[in-house]
Amino acid sequence: MTNSKALVFSVLMLFFGLISRSQTHSKETILIATSYGNIKIKLFEETPLHKKNFLKLVKQGFYDSLLFHRVINNFMIQGGDPDSKRANDTILLGNGDVGYWIPAEFNSKIFHKKGALAAAREGDDINPKKESSGCQFYIVMGKKYDSIALQKAELRVNREIVQKINYLVGFGGKSPALKTYYNRLYTQGKEDSLKIVTKQLTDAISKVEYEKTKHYTWSASQKKTYAELGGTPHLDNNYTIFGEVIEGLDIIDKIAGVKTDKNDRPKENIRMKISIVN
Repeated sequence: MTNSKALVFSVLMLFFGLISRSQTHSKETILIATSYGNIKIKLFEETPLHKKNFLKLVKQGFYDSLLFHRVINNFMIQGGDPDSKRANDTILLGNGDVGYWIPAEFNSKIFHKKGALAAAREGDDINPKKESSGCQFYIVMGKKYDSIALQKAELRVNREIVQKINYLVGFGGKSPALKTYYNRLYTQGKEDSLKIVTKQLTDAISKVEYEKTKHYTWSASQKKTYAELGGTPHLDNNYTIFGEVIEGLDIIDKIAGVKTDKNDRPKENIRMKISIVN
């Protein structure tokens, strides 16, 4: 290969490398050691607040001996509750924290593919800004999504937009049929049912309005990843992802597959030790 051809090849490889990676890895590699094996993680430079906080806690040894206190097969494994270090086998876990939340750092290029490391948080009712827990995290196992399942997930991500459109189309009179349907549910006192149907797109006019409205969706490459690797797309744009697994996806599967109680707590204690290995 001549020098000129080699230069062109190098430039092309750099270009394709840049467009194929949607985020920048931090220099640090995080090791999560468990009795089921080790998981290696890289944090993202695009989420500096979460990266800084996580590294701080790891350096303090905060996570050592904490449990993966909530695991759901084909969904995720969650840990980081400080109350889990000395918890007995019957106590309900998941409410422990460090006294502060971290502002959300959403990025449409970073999504909930299998192996994504994300911050847990309180629900929208008390946390409308979707700020993250200062310490609790989860790692995505997920499942594979075909195009139909992904369409349903998209509506869940955009549920506030969908609901607003349906109310404007229905109660605003743009669709007499939808207005009649909503009014019938309301007069019959079926308000729970009304809340459910307003988050769905069934009316033709609502569908047109939705497509005209800016909403969250996925790129072709992200859709391909969800179809081939899997993940939890309905969590996108709602929980901050700040890292990803680079080694040990099989360990996630093993932990997620253990037997759990009615609160999704593993019946055997699965403790973690987190360190920075370089």
